[in-house]
Amino acid sequence: LHDSSLLRHFQHLSSTPFKAYIKGNVGVSQYEAVYPPNGVIPFHGFSMYVAPLCFLFDRSDHLYALFKELYMRYFVYLHCISSNRQGILNLCCLFESLLWSKQPELFQHLKKINTHPLRLAFGWLMSAFSGHLDSRELLFLWDRIIGFDSLEIVAVLAVAVFEFRATNLFKATSFAEAESVLSDLRCLRILPLLQQTLFL
Repeated sequence: LHDSSLLRHFQHLSSTPFKAYIKGNVGVSQYEAVYPPNGVIPFHGFSMYVAPLCFLFDRSDHLYALFKELYMRYFVYLHCISSNRQGILNLCCLFESLLWSKQPELFQHLKKINTHPLRLAFGWLMSAFSGHLDSRELLFLWDRIIGFDSLEIVAVLAVAVFEFRATNLFKATSFAEAESVLSDLRCLRILPLLQQTLFL
């Protein structure tokens, strides 16, 4: 929370960090301070971005350095409104268009039972699947994010999961049933799913 070097990232985002003022000096720039000092207010689930990295490092300074890079390069775009191609809005659009092009019948079935596919997948997109996949599989996914230098692979994986669970999703008759079909992803192996979705 005290690493103010993250503030430079706000120059490229539509959001601005919160500012606090010394009592009686509201609006006077010399008495303002960004709160928290790094400008990022942790939200529910924020620690899930760093938890998987704990498997990679013994030293907290190395862990923090990698987390900071990943956060500033990728994850920051998952929880702020931005026109950036890495942003959550673009990932949502990509997910919907890919699912519609690859599984139009499934898309229509889910809409028919008042279950918008994006509502089911949004948590995966916003968290880059952290907390949803087995740690090893999650690190494989994040390795692809770094390799492709793009979060778009997250939307591709979300579509792959829908394709993989399509048979059971077609049997769902409500949002709760569809959500139940997609609730446990810990047994999935992401590489075959990605390959099938990308190349078939």
